[in-house]
Amino acid sequence: MADKRPFLTDIQTLRKRARSHIMEGAVTPGYKADRATVVKLLNEALATEIVCVLRYKRHYFMASGINADAVAQEFLQHANEEQQHADQIAARIVQLGGEPNFNPEGLLTRSHAEYVEGESLVEMIKEDLVAERIAIDSYREIIDYLGNDDPTTRRMMEGILAMEEEHADDLVGLLAEMDK
Repeated sequence: MADKRPFLTDIQTLRKRARSHIMEGAVTPGYKADRATVVKLLNEALATEIVCVLRYKRHYFMASGINADAVAQEFLQHANEEQQHADQIAARIVQLGGEPNFNPEGLLTRSHAEYVEGESLVEMIKEDLVAERIAIDSYREIIDYLGNDDPTTRRMMEGILAMEEEHADDLVGLLAEMDK
């Protein structure tokens, strides 16, 4: 027996809903997630990305040794990509009616990743790899939490997760090259 409900809400109802609470922008009555929780999670992800940018930038400038040039370029590329992630996350927070928290005070307590400088090139790579692995697990949990309640944020986080997985793979490759 087929369901007789229409696939879409009737046009008049959609139009009426679109006009109510118009200043909420992209957040319509169909938004199912807890906005405050999503903004909190995104601000933690934002802090994580900022800490990663700062750590990668330090590693870029501090890289030295026989393999330093190639590794430093990888650090710089990762720093730039992490900055893009931070910008995406901040923009989504604003779309959801929140405020991105760029306050340096408490940055490390909001971040899932740590800021560990590392003394040698190998230590730097390992610390960056640990941070990527932390981001991978925490972003996967955020994606699971969002489910179908906020598909836009979920897709954004899935894209960021894919890049974090690439970063981890790049860093494992660098470690393998260092062992040769």
